[in-house]
Amino acid sequence: MQIIKTKRPLRLVKPAVSAPRGNAAAGGGKLAVVGGSYHDRIERYAQQIRRTDNVAEIIDILDAALLETRALHSRDEVQAAREQVQRAEQKIEELKNELEQLKQLVHADPLTGAFNRSGLDETFAREAARADRHDIPMCVALLDLDDFKRFNDTCGHVAGDNALRHLVNVAKETLRPNDTIARFGGEEFVILMPDTGMESAMLVVYRLQRSLAASCFLHAGQPLPITFSAGVTPRTPYERQSTVITRADEALYEAKHAGKNRVLAAPW
Repeated sequence: MQIIKTKRPLRLVKPAVSAPRGNAAAGGGKLAVVGGSYHDRIERYAQQIRRTDNVAEIIDILDAALLETRALHSRDEVQAAREQVQRAEQKIEELKNELEQLKQLVHADPLTGAFNRSGLDETFAREAARADRHDIPMCVALLDLDDFKRFNDTCGHVAGDNALRHLVNVAKETLRPNDTIARFGGEEFVILMPDTGMESAMLVVYRLQRSLAASCFLHAGQPLPITFSAGVTPRTPYERQSTVITRADEALYEAKHAGKNRVLAAPW
């Protein structure tokens, strides 16, 4: 076979539309190879090359085969990259969930499952900043189980622990999604109520009081009543957590001395 070399630029030819130049390949078929697997199509390109001695046509066939191969690699790379991204996103989501669970463990009171003091501090700081930024109200309640020392002395510390857990469980079922309950210490708990004015905050604590009274706490198979007293106060703009809770504590003290099982609003 005599091949005459000519200087001409190469141009890519799409397999779906290319046609042979010069003499047609044996059989006069089209240059494009359609259908079948990738390897089948490449083999048919090779057969076309073996059947022709036209340099221009060979170049076109090689261009078409190269384009087919590049397209295949591109699809493989895109698919591989997509799979890598999906795996990476899954790993990131798993890591985020693990970190969130760890964060909850760090900020959770191990006895009751409510927030602990560090969880309270973080939540208060976040909600206070949001309240100041958007000029929205925020209220805080401090509540204390009534006669808890006598309850422990009479029923035992295990029953006392169960009573604390019972209160938190009822609170989680009763409070609104944006409200937060945290164990402040002993039998004292703080409830943060973001985006809430005093009238609504009082209603929230009253509702918790009624839910606790309606619930059944059992000790040794016998129902025991559990009540709490509470003080409720609004947070003034840019007020620190310590002064807000101090004001709520003063109202709680008055509620205790007024007969217990009461909810009082703190003056502000």
